[in-house]
Amino acid sequence: MCNYSSVGDRQALEKQCFSIKKATPKAVSWVPNTGLPTSTQLLTTKLQSSIMDPEKDLQDGLFVPTRNVRKLNKLARKNIPDTAGAKWFNMPAQTLTPELKRELQLIKLRGALDPKRHYKKEDSKKLPKYFQIGTVVEGPGEFYSSRLTRAERKATIAEELLADAGVQTFRKRKFAEIMEKSSAGRNNKRKQKKSFKKRR
Repeated sequence: MCNYSSVGDRQALEKQCFSIKKATPKAVSWVPNTGLPTSTQLLTTKLQSSIMDPEKDLQDGLFVPTRNVRKLNKLARKNIPDTAGAKWFNMPAQTLTPELKRELQLIKLRGALDPKRHYKKEDSKKLPKYFQIGTVVEGPGEFYSSRLTRAERKATIAEELLADAGVQTFRKRKFAEIMEKSSAGRNNKRKQKKSFKKRR
């Protein structure tokens, strides 16, 4: 408890620390003068972006929840985090950046990268909403068999594929085959047109 030398000192201290509001017919209230925004100001700024109207829903500086069932359900749905569900251990939905999108597209098209490997057909063309990305850590038994060296390790799957010589040779061979087929078709059409013109 504070000891004051006089009544005037106490009143001066109260004026510095507290701003006393005029009494309203409903209630008397006071707010400490800290220079920080009050709870009413914080509530009004939060509610401006939400569904509720701060002018209607705030009464005497207190938040009175709405009784409208639709608004309450909408607010409840907004506050639920977007997860894959309890069976998937509440895996959160990821925000798709261009880098992540590229990685997911490469994983979807992995069947076209290696002719010796066959994967199950994709059931949808959409990119997944819930996923997690991790790093594969090899065990000590795989030190010589399936471990990547430091030079082979890259930051993304795209960089690893671009650095892989086997994938590059397969890609070049396939590209050459496709170009050969398309050019052969064009040449045959040209020859057919020339022979048709000669007949006339």
